Amino acid sequence: MADQEQMQSVTISVASPSGLTVLGPAPETDVVIDEDLLNETLDYIRPALQADGGDMILLGTEGGRVTLQLVGSCDGCSLVSMTLTAGIERILKDRVPGVVEVVAL
Repeated sequence: MADQEQMQSVTISVASPSGLTVLGPAPETDVVIDEDLLNETLDYIRPALQADGGDMILLGTEGGRVTLQLVGSCDGCSLVSMTLTAGIERILKDRVPGVVEVVAL
């Protein structure tokens, strides 16, 4: 039981991405993204990434934009853009009101 409690309280620290990425203005939306629903949906997606040795970290939201960092085997994978748009972005748009765009740094 103690091992399960320890596993649930692990914190991941991430350094800032090297270099400057200019994303432009966030998409305008009147809907506020529900952070709890967003995290719940990311937890739904996460096992598929972890099965291939990858993972994702939520860096934040602004307007309708969700910014993620893909880590592990996802970082540098040649299929990352397909995973992001056809997988992660599609699911987030379907399940989380207000999500307009998903970007990965």
